[in-house]
Formats: sequence, C-alpha cells, structure tokens
Amino acid sequence: MAEHALSSQESYNPNHLLDFLLEKMALKNDAALSRKLEVAPPVISKIRHRRLPIGASLLIRMHEVTGMTIRDLRDLMGDRRTKYRLSDAQGKPKTSENVGNVQQQAGSMH
Repeated sequence: MAEHALSSQESYNPNHLLDFLLEKMALKNDAALSRKLEVAPPVISKIRHRRLPIGASLLIRMHEVTGMTIRDLRDLMGDRRTKYRLSDAQGKPKTSENVGNVQQQAGSMH
C-alpha cells in the first residue's frame, strides 16, 4: 500500500498527536478516542499505522472537541507545511465542455 505524501516528512508522527489527545481528554484507549471524535475505530488504527493521513475533516473535529487551534494540532503531529497544494483538478475553472457533460448527466437522472 502506498504511503501518503505527508508521511514522507521526517517530522510527521500522527501517533504523537493521538497520544496527546488521549492524555488531554483522559481517555483510556483508541476506541474511546474514536467515539469522542465520532469516527470508526479502524480510522484511528489506520492513522496510527500511517496507512491513512489525518484529513481536514478529522482535524477540524479534533479542533471542535479539544478547542485547540488547527495549527497546534498540526504541530503536534509534526506537519510543518506552510503551504498546501490542491490536486490539479481542484480549483480549476469549469470548462464549457465539462459543464455540458454535467448538465447532460443531470438531465439523464430525471
């Protein structure tokens, strides 16, 4: 299984963040953490084993539950990036060809 780009950073350690959250919220284990964050237990396991990055939605949920800033949470996991790159598809204006295809698909659904 291929590792995600963030895991190639030497400083990246999601376990540090997860362990910190367990301690901060006085939780016994990852199962309790998954319940608190409202995610399935395998999500935490995959993050611990670096098969899944901590995504934006989970980071926001951590912020909501702990009141910590996103920057502090990212620092705890060793994410030192200051800029983010979206995929090539994200943020590009829609071409008239793409808009036509989407309209055709929407019309065929009715």
